[in-house]
Amino acid sequence: MPVLWIVGLNVTGWLIVQIGLAWAFTRMPIQWFKTGPLFRWEWGGQVYDRIFHVRVWKRYLPDGAAWFPGGFAKRSLEKVMPDYLERFCRETWRGELCHWAALACTPMFFLWNPDWADGIVTLYALLANGPCIVVQRFNRARLQALMVRICSRT
Repeated sequence: MPVLWIVGLNVTGWLIVQIGLAWAFTRMPIQWFKTGPLFRWEWGGQVYDRIFHVRVWKRYLPDGAAWFPGGFAKRSLEKVMPDYLERFCRETWRGELCHWAALACTPMFFLWNPDWADGIVTLYALLANGPCIVVQRFNRARLQALMVRICSRT
């Protein structure tokens, strides 16, 4: 297959995967998404800031959920109320799972790519989804810590 066709298939395929999954995930009921697991080694999200300096670059990532009707914008914290924070946590889990699902689609691209392009497609998938996963985990850990502080005051 000519290289131009391969590039076209990859670009079109990733657009369909990324936008299609974002659309599908925004249609799923929020009740399907719990707050998502966090691990002790994440230190309340601090590990992501120490290793990846998330606070420096996270504002440059697009918020795909805000592109669709019914999507929950996660660009900034609008309120500090328990119900809103709980919803925000669930939305970070929804977003994280959406990006993991996109990563899981990577092997599908191996069907038409030559061996040399498999690495490029995999690198793209990691670079396009990895930072989003890191930001979702960072935000969820911080939100959950905030929820604990708020609930301990009452």
